[in-house]
Amino acid sequence: MKLVTFDAGRTGRVGRLDGETIVELDCPSLRAYFELGGRVRETGQTVRLPEARLRAPIVPRKFFHTAGNFREHHEDMARVRWSHPVNKGIVFFQNVDAIIGPEEAIVYPGELTAELDYELEMAIVIGKPGKFFNAEQAVEHIAGYLIFNDVTARDIQRREMEAGVFSFCKAIDTFCPLGPYVVTADEVGDPHDLDMELRVNGQVRQKSSTSRMSVTIPQLVAYHSPQTYSAGDLVTTGTIAGVAASTEDPEANYLKPGDLVEAEIEKLGVLRNRVVAWEDAHGTPPPTKEYWR
Repeated sequence: MKLVTFDAGRTGRVGRLDGETIVELDCPSLRAYFELGGRVRETGQTVRLPEARLRAPIVPRKFFHTAGNFREHHEDMARVRWSHPVNKGIVFFQNVDAIIGPEEAIVYPGELTAELDYELEMAIVIGKPGKFFNAEQAVEHIAGYLIFNDVTARDIQRREMEAGVFSFCKAIDTFCPLGPYVVTADEVGDPHDLDMELRVNGQVRQKSSTSRMSVTIPQLVAYHSPQTYSAGDLVTTGTIAGVAASTEDPEANYLKPGDLVEAEIEKLGVLRNRVVAWEDAHGTPPPTKEYWR
């Protein structure tokens, strides 16, 4: 089942996709849907998909980040002598207020960064609350999956990694595209056998498979469980090789205003977002660069 949050007549409606039709569900949010264990009735209202505006499917209480779960990403960055290793085991929280949905703009934050990068990842939806469980038990806590583009300011990230932790570089407003919908675990089947591809202006930049993760999804979900899950929380898998920072000419490949980013994962759809200049988004001069040291 594909679950969406959408606007049509009023904002923040929840539904399931039936072909090109959205069947509305009687709950205030998709997070509430999972909190209710999916025991939600249909309202009887339907909307044609072309007549609706899809929003970020879900805004979790907690958004658990994982870095370095694809060994290929670490090796890619090491090849270009990135300032610090990106090994598995790096974890942190995402800023949920930075979440945007499909077709919404990634706003280039002016002088804050000159190195805006993309990272295709899969996000795991937690359907059942819990804590301190093992990988075998983790399976019953996984409700579904969706696409996540972990937009990152690399110049800020390098400074943060001097302290061994990074967060600000990924948590700036609009840096967290999610969507276009949540696909339930039963419809995805094996989540470790899905093709992944990210394109910028139609050019393939990242291409791999979820089969290349170092840590399995149940192991990953179990690993984060001591931090305590609520229904509707999200866990990310980390990104694959091919980010702009690892290319021969990063400056030419970093995201710029006008770029169209298409993040695609097999069975999970395509998440499209365009990069927009600060002035075009806000009608004001961009924020000045500041350093937090």
